[in-house]
Amino acid sequence: MLYAAGQRRRSIDSHRATGGPVAGGIVRIAATMAVPTVLREFGVNPVTLLAEFGLKPQIYDDPDNTVPFVTSSAILGRAAELTGCPHFGLLVGQRAGLSTLGPLGFLMQSSLTVRSALMTAAREFRTHRTALALEFSDNYRMAMFGFRILIPDLPGRDQHIAGSIAVAFNVLRSLCGPAWHPYELRFAHAAPADRTPFRRFFNAPLVFDASESSVVFASRWLDREPPGADSLLNLLMRKRIAELEAEAADDLVAELRRILPSVILAGEATVSSLAGRVGFGERSLNRHLAAQGTSVRTLVAEVRGALARQLLQDTRLAVSDIGERLGYANPSAFTRAFRRWTGNGPAHWRASQRIPSRSPSQSPQ
Repeated sequence: MLYAAGQRRRSIDSHRATGGPVAGGIVRIAATMAVPTVLREFGVNPVTLLAEFGLKPQIYDDPDNTVPFVTSSAILGRAAELTGCPHFGLLVGQRAGLSTLGPLGFLMQSSLTVRSALMTAAREFRTHRTALALEFSDNYRMAMFGFRILIPDLPGRDQHIAGSIAVAFNVLRSLCGPAWHPYELRFAHAAPADRTPFRRFFNAPLVFDASESSVVFASRWLDREPPGADSLLNLLMRKRIAELEAEAADDLVAELRRILPSVILAGEATVSSLAGRVGFGERSLNRHLAAQGTSVRTLVAEVRGALARQLLQDTRLAVSDIGERLGYANPSAFTRAFRRWTGNGPAHWRASQRIPSRSPSQSPQ
């Protein structure tokens, strides 16, 4: 859904929930809090569905709880199957709006114009760790507010898109007022067999198989003042967003250090690979790390050094094999790197770490 990860309170293990690494990062539960309610309306026990993802219904009690992005979308897809409702995601998204965006929503709500609110959203949303790129454009006649999903073959994709467009629709109506109406709604998926629920909620032209998912509306709405415009609140929320970004950057470095050992040994320690695993774009990842005084290259070198020392000390692998496992083209390259880390070559360092064996006469009595 159209939302951002704010404060992390509780998240489920991404491997347990999806069967593998999650490239989309984490998202707040806020925008999908209606899932249990809508399930019950169709006679489906939320406990049954959520158990498939290693979750309990209590995860939806707090909007700041988090789940992996892929899991959130997959839940919508599975819910559509169990309920037999092909527009389940739409029903969930209809019940969400600005408040589900957390601090970012309050920042948008307090902006002095609709234009500045949407520009802020597109800019600040990039800092959140989710595989959703928020987009805003204006050609002075028509404006577009929407998003692109950056994960191919996302489970529950159609449900996620329908729900997110509903959230975007509600956000724009909150910012522009009840008189606002869109020019058209675009969906980056095939048309459903029954468009009636979409027509009933949006009451506007629908375009399916679009290149992006978005709400298109007249540009004249952009210079209007949102009902909640408040310069002081806006300043306070900007400070809060900055604090959350700093917290996210701290978490990011820790998370990268956690996943790097397996990534390095798999030969996938590239900026693009790491960015995908933690739900950032490459530029956004580099920017966050630079703000923390580090970089992908520095972190990779640190973790490679730690792995090298561990393998030298704890295994009998040949130095050349260790270098190869760590991604070095040849033993000389590994030796040069190891000298930079320790001041010694790997073979010499290994020998210095070994505890001399005691002779029988030295054995304790």
